[in-house]
Amino acid sequence: MIDQDTSPLEDPVGASLRGHHAHLGRRLGRVATYQPQVATFSTVTLDPGPQEWAHLARLLGRGALADLFSSPVSPPPDWEPVFVLEGRQMVWSGDRPTDPGDGVVELGVDSTAEMLDLTERTRPGPFWPRTRELGTYLGIRDRGVLVAMAGERLRPPGWTEISAVCTAPEARGRGHAARLINALVRRILDRGERPFLHVVESNTGALALYEKLGFRTRTAVTFRGFGIP
Repeated sequence: MIDQDTSPLEDPVGASLRGHHAHLGRRLGRVATYQPQVATFSTVTLDPGPQEWAHLARLLGRGALADLFSSPVSPPPDWEPVFVLEGRQMVWSGDRPTDPGDGVVELGVDSTAEMLDLTERTRPGPFWPRTRELGTYLGIRDRGVLVAMAGERLRPPGWTEISAVCTAPEARGRGHAARLINALVRRILDRGERPFLHVVESNTGALALYEKLGFRTRTAVTFRGFGIP
C-alpha cells in the first residue's frame, strides 16, 4: 500500500482546484468553484469573511446553488439550506486488485449522452455534461448498451477520487461495480497515487461493497448545499 500524506483530503475540492483541476475552475480572491457543467463544488477558506462570501455569490450568481461539499464553515444566515447529507470519506487500504479482464472500456466524449442517461436513471451523485473532463471514466456494455460506469473526480495532490459508480437496474448483481472500481484502482496506483472516495451514510450497500474491496473509513463528513439569495 502506498503511504500518502492525507492532509490534501481535508479540503479535496480546494486542493483539486489549486492543482490538477485549475484549468477547470473559476477563482475570485480566496474562493473558487468549477466551471459550469463540470461540477457544482465550491471551496472557501476555513475562516471566510463577508468579502469571501460576496465573491462566491458573484462567481455563482443570485439564486444559484453553493455546493460546499464537505467544508465545515457556515455561510451568511440569509443563504438558504438546500441539502445536508451525512457521509464518509474512505481511503484505499487493500492489496493491488487483479486485472478485471476484458469488457471494461474507456468512455470518451462520444459516450457523454449515454453516461448522462445512465446517471439520470441510477442517481449515483451529481453528473453533468462536462463532468467526464475531471478524469478517466470506464464502462461496461451489454450488447452495445452502456450498463455500468465509474470514473475519477477530485484530484488533490497524491490522490484520486473514484466517483459516479453506477449500474443499470437490469444489470445489477453481476459484479460490474467491483470490476470497474478495481480497474480504476489499478490505474490510480500505477500513477503513484492512492484512491479515495465519498459515500452517503445511508447507502449501506455501497458502503459494504467499498469495504469488501479494500476501502476504509478515514473520517465522517457532512455534505451541504445552500441557495444564494
